[in-house]
Amino acid sequence: MAVSGTLDNLVSGASADSPDADTSGASGAPGARAVTAGERALRELLGQRVAVLDGAWGTMLQNAGLTPADYRTERFADHPKDVTGDPDLLNLTRPDIILDVHRQYLAAGADITTTNTFTATSIGQADYGLESLVREMNVQGARLAREAADEAAQKTGTRRFVAGSIGPLNVTLSLSPRVEDPAYRAVTFDQVKASYAEQIAALAEGGVDLLLIETIFDTLNAKAAIAAAREVAPQLPLWISVTIVDMSGRTLSGQTVEAFWSSIAHAEPLVVGVNCSLGAEEMRPHVADLARLAGTFTACHPNAGLPNAFGGYDQTPEEAGRLIGGFASEGLVNVVGGCCGTTPAHIARIAESVRGTAPRALPELPATTRFSGLEPFEIGPDTGFVMIGERTNVTGSARFRRLIEADDYQAAIDVALEQVRGGANLLDVNMDADLLDSERAMTTFLNLLATEPEAARLPIMIDSSRWSVLEAGLRCVQGKGVVNSISLKEGEEPFLAQARRIRDFGAGVVVMAFDEQGQADTTERKVAICARAYDLLTQKVGFPATDIIFDPNVLAVATGIAEHNGYAKAFVDALPLIKQRCPGVRISGGISNLSFSFRGNDVVREAMHSAFLLHAVRAGLDMGIVNAGQLAVYADIPADLLELVEDVLFDRR
Repeated sequence: MAVSGTLDNLVSGASADSPDADTSGASGAPGARAVTAGERALRELLGQRVAVLDGAWGTMLQNAGLTPADYRTERFADHPKDVTGDPDLLNLTRPDIILDVHRQYLAAGADITTTNTFTATSIGQADYGLESLVREMNVQGARLAREAADEAAQKTGTRRFVAGSIGPLNVTLSLSPRVEDPAYRAVTFDQVKASYAEQIAALAEGGVDLLLIETIFDTLNAKAAIAAAREVAPQLPLWISVTIVDMSGRTLSGQTVEAFWSSIAHAEPLVVGVNCSLGAEEMRPHVADLARLAGTFTACHPNAGLPNAFGGYDQTPEEAGRLIGGFASEGLVNVVGGCCGTTPAHIARIAESVRGTAPRALPELPATTRFSGLEPFEIGPDTGFVMIGERTNVTGSARFRRLIEADDYQAAIDVALEQVRGGANLLDVNMDADLLDSERAMTTFLNLLATEPEAARLPIMIDSSRWSVLEAGLRCVQGKGVVNSISLKEGEEPFLAQARRIRDFGAGVVVMAFDEQGQADTTERKVAICARAYDLLTQKVGFPATDIIFDPNVLAVATGIAEHNGYAKAFVDALPLIKQRCPGVRISGGISNLSFSFRGNDVVREAMHSAFLLHAVRAGLDMGIVNAGQLAVYADIPADLLELVEDVLFDRR
């Protein structure tokens, strides 16, 4: 759904309990949600032809000649705040107008009609003082849409569907409203999630067929909505639609389309798409990106061109139909519709333009490891060794720790930038220090890091030995990051519970080779623990193998204890065996641990790291936590030093 102006000025079927619900499950996959008969029918439609969504709601309501009396009616005559311009309130005060808009769009050829609930959250309604009516607005909005859809289906013999419209908020989790305090956030992740959960539960109660999380300009807000949906209405499929704000090809919070998709793919949406802000012509490259990247149905509902000097839209129905029909004929979309400025006339022409056109075929995509910050990062066959910057870690960098303890976060950001400029592909962030409020430090640093585009383009590895700190970090990252780490140290149940939470946030996970008996120090133990964790994650949690990173423990050698001398060789020997037993995974390690016995002797340490990495990468090591920019070149190590180093590493004498 769209409302008109800037994001249309922000003015603008069956629930799980219904007989239409089938709780047999979508598949045998772990955690597979139930699939309703409505979803099965919608999937069938999307596989047969290009489906049509309705158009702008704000445009229609603005053209309806509404007066303040239409918003207030007798019920709200004495309400202390101005409610004029609250489109969601019209579900309660002028349901006849809302029904009429639904009917016009359905008569124009829409297969899917959206509820008039774009801003019907407690946060969205706070300015009007109507937070207490959120449930009623959404239930009524869903019921009105359901009534119109079922009426149209009865008249035409063609099933119509209802999408519960979940719009953006006037607050963002990735950006600060205070220029002078970039780490500040007006709301928390949990507050946003709770606000969306109330709306989603009511939409489900009202009988929607799917949930449309639309006009997304902050992916972290969208993650909160996704989490709410999976918690309160897991039976409903998701349609997730991003807004690209300008010709830069990015969201308001800075992500590219590919980074956005990597960030929300864990939700396994039925449909992913692009809407609002741009006209069809400007939107085309972003629609094409999603069509290439997504293994699910794709959609677009653009504005009626770009706004004119007066904020209106001049694109004719014929032009909209021609452009969007072109998307369909190119095989880019499965669903089309309209956003700001579009009307039933536009939808009728769009429906006509895609009639008889085959829908986009879902591509078979290779399994690959993808992470993202503001930009995507894919680990493929030709990626090479992935460097995870280690200096934004209070346990590994005395300088970084001093800065964090002094609350000098801006200087701490400079440490991150040094790692980026040194070639880091990800940033490892750790705040585990005795005198720190680690949750606060993690939150503050990540919020501030999000405002520094050069560093924020990289995925974040959230590193802590404390679960509360890991979860605090997950609530701050809009991209697809990595949690470092979990293990089987406390047994299977805590391990599985943490893995499920990580999966809920869409992050990858580092799993340490550690179980109830302790840290794995032999090749056999490393392989056995990784295999056990792999089976649990893939079979009981549904974790994609490509999102699993094993750390088989890089341990210190040359400590003076004889049994430690084989640790480096045991690590290298385990790598190909883990890859063979656990297909699809990646393997990482904390490289500086290896040379701990030589701390203070940087020449030897750097030579050890370089030599070890050469052999480990050849054996299957994909990534490592290193001081980016400080690795010695193997070929430059003096021959006598190299011989001594490799003798130590491989316990040759």
